[in-house]
Amino acid sequence: MVYGALDIGGTKIAGALVDEEGGLLVRVERATPARRPAQELMDAVTAVLDELAAHPAWDALSCLGIACAGPLDTAAGTVSPVNIPAWRRYPLVERVRAHPRTPLGLRPVLVGDAVAMTAAEHWLGAARGVDNALCMVVSTGVGGGLVLGGRLHPGRSGNAGHIGHITVDLDGPLCACGAPGCVETLASGTAIAAHARAAGWTAPAGTTPDAAAAEAGDARAKAAYERAAQALAAAIAATTALVELDLVVIGGGVAQAGDTLFRPLRRRMADYAVLDFTRDVPIVPARLALDAGLVGAAAAASAAVGAQAAQVVAPRP
Repeated sequence: MVYGALDIGGTKIAGALVDEEGGLLVRVERATPARRPAQELMDAVTAVLDELAAHPAWDALSCLGIACAGPLDTAAGTVSPVNIPAWRRYPLVERVRAHPRTPLGLRPVLVGDAVAMTAAEHWLGAARGVDNALCMVVSTGVGGGLVLGGRLHPGRSGNAGHIGHITVDLDGPLCACGAPGCVETLASGTAIAAHARAAGWTAPAGTTPDAAAAEAGDARAKAAYERAAQALAAAIAATTALVELDLVVIGGGVAQAGDTLFRPLRRRMADYAVLDFTRDVPIVPARLALDAGLVGAAAAASAAVGAQAAQVVAPRP
């Protein structure tokens, strides 16, 4: 059995054929023409599909998952990525379904990029075997996904678990989404860099204070990570209070800072996770990095197809 996967982001469009153990049989990639017209973007996706379809394993394709930056609407099959301006309510699922080599009757399964990461970590990574988990991507933005009752929980529109847009500072700066004090405005790599620069830290534009600077005692770098950790702790504790998490997994570029982020985060959790059932939830780094989006898209598609099959064969009450 072979699973197809696409991972579409602001810088690259990747595709793969994945086997039942999560191994990549073939992987292809194109640069994302993020500022170009909608059709030019779709042409790049088509080129990736063309190359995948030329591989012999394509003939055994059982499902096809698409991970894409959001927001998105999985029910409608449309995407409106913040970092791809030409796609607004773009019918991506139908465009992929219309590819001449997409098997007849196969409907691609659309998931957000952070939900795909969650699916990958639950299948093969740090959340494997865990019934209730929050998996987060802390990078240029902050995203997340949920596993509840042992199953991926993307929600009705596919955006469930989007922890980056929980408000943790009622008087905080306006987020790009329009709400005040979102986690993303305080804990993303962009926010960490902006806070450190405002305090006098200097570095090339677009960079984040590195762990070495913080560990060496740079007060500005340490303060930026401390602020991010506090915001993450507040949001994680709130999510734990709502759904009783067993585990929190954090990946993404900012998480590569290691203990520079995780140490203050675990300490700050004691300030917010004060109820008995919210305390001492393990917070661990993600195990999958490269190609987690592809692996997760494949996993999400396989799970969705399996659920549909179960509904078809289930006896009527």
